[in-house]
Amino acid sequence: MSGDFEREWRGGSGAGQPADMRLNGAPAGPVVPGASGGFASTPAEKTAAANTIETELQPKTKTATEHADEATNTAVKGFEGWDTAPGLKKVADTWDRQVAVLMGRLGSEKSALRGASGLFVRNDLGLGDQFRPIGQSKLNGL
Repeated sequence: MSGDFEREWRGGSGAGQPADMRLNGAPAGPVVPGASGGFASTPAEKTAAANTIETELQPKTKTATEHADEATNTAVKGFEGWDTAPGLKKVADTWDRQVAVLMGRLGSEKSALRGASGLFVRNDLGLGDQFRPIGQSKLNGL
């Protein structure tokens, strides 16, 4: 069994290709904080997304919810005394709970986007500090 591994490692696979290892996509130099590097977005893009949530998604979701609540309440009153009214009320209550979850999620995403950039920068700086020499090493001069 170990001979198979050794043969593949030295001579390659059955297709005649040598076994090797390479790093695809390693950066040529250090990753600079704030650069797009390997991250999916920049700090400015995260801020823009958080602002979109705050200025567009949350207010428009609230407005749409209020409009739906008004229309549903009108329908519930119109069907008063019928079995339809309690059904509509149940649907409206479920809708309100789902909207509350959505609004909470939007708020969480907004906070996460705003905090992520700072977290990455603080983490990078902290790791950089750990790798910097603290002072003169006792090994220098040996």
